[in-house]
Amino acid sequence: MRKLLKGLHKFQSSYFPANQEIFEQLAEGQKPRVLFITCSDSRIVPHLITQSGVGELFVIRNAGNLVPPFGAANGGEGAAIEYAIHVLGIEQVIICGHSNCGAMKGLLKLEKLRTEMPLVYEWLQHAESTRRLIQENYADIKGEELMTITMAENVVTQIENLKTYPVIRSKLHQNKMSIYGWIFDIESGEVLAYNPETDEFEVPQTLLASTPTEHFVHTDAPPIPSAYQNGSQQVKPKNAGDLPSWMSPEQADRIYRGSTR
Repeated sequence: MRKLLKGLHKFQSSYFPANQEIFEQLAEGQKPRVLFITCSDSRIVPHLITQSGVGELFVIRNAGNLVPPFGAANGGEGAAIEYAIHVLGIEQVIICGHSNCGAMKGLLKLEKLRTEMPLVYEWLQHAESTRRLIQENYADIKGEELMTITMAENVVTQIENLKTYPVIRSKLHQNKMSIYGWIFDIESGEVLAYNPETDEFEVPQTLLASTPTEHFVHTDAPPIPSAYQNGSQQVKPKNAGDLPSWMSPEQADRIYRGSTR
């Protein structure tokens, strides 16, 4: 607590005076550009990752960056989504998963949670589509590779769940809504973005050329090569740097080529 109080003092004595005009404007109301849905994990800091300013992101956080399908729960997630889109007029949504996610670990061992953490068990029921997809399509994968695949597949599943909300479907029908799926690696700081046209995760700037919509990440990393080269089913990067440092070619093959669903 002492550290937090010192930080509070620094904010009030240094940061706030230097940015007082911004806070005075924000006191009149908020106009965030993006709804950012991510995990409650303390290692994920949306404003830090995106280098966004105060008032630019409307953030929803929960265990596993889950979006319960419309009508499945009357919790804060649905209300926050509805408010963000209908009242604040947000037209861009990012669902961001991350490496080494405790919720995804729990999802892979769901029955163990029934008696140990019944509330977590109930919450993770909203990720049943992810659990079943993994169980039925990746039964031969184990360990860290399975965790990475689960994290990525869960992001795609939550995008589909988000589309069940009437306020979202209406905006999509009007072409006034963009939804993005990200996966963030804690160790390397790298971000991959889901491309629905290819069913693959790619470095975000490769998507910028094909859409006028911003992805809010700018890096100097090279593009991810195609998962299919010369008829091969394996990812074959031209250089070692073509793949994120944390991902093996086998993992990349499964994630970049999309799920087998």
